[in-house]
Amino acid sequence: MNYQEVMLQIIVNGGNARSYSMEAIQLAKADKVREAREVLVKAGEELAKAHIAQTKLIQDEASGNTVDVTLLMVHAQDHLMNAITVKDLAQEFVDMYERFSKQ
Repeated sequence: MNYQEVMLQIIVNGGNARSYSMEAIQLAKADKVREAREVLVKAGEELAKAHIAQTKLIQDEASGNTVDVTLLMVHAQDHLMNAITVKDLAQEFVDMYERFSKQ
């Protein structure tokens, strides 16, 4: 897999994770907490795929195969960090909706 493909993999998986996380919030809001938690698992799986791609880049650089920082790389990293943040917040929202539904 070449550099651009790795970047696109991070973008795609990060975007999928973010979408699943937002879906989980909507499910929890609709009092479907079990389903929301299942979707959060999918978000985690997508993040894991993105991390694998990111780790490949890190290992390449550690081996002396450096790459230039491009707009594509910055975009991919931004996408990934945003997806991680949204998933973390989605987990909190799901927990909160579950707590409120029990009251």
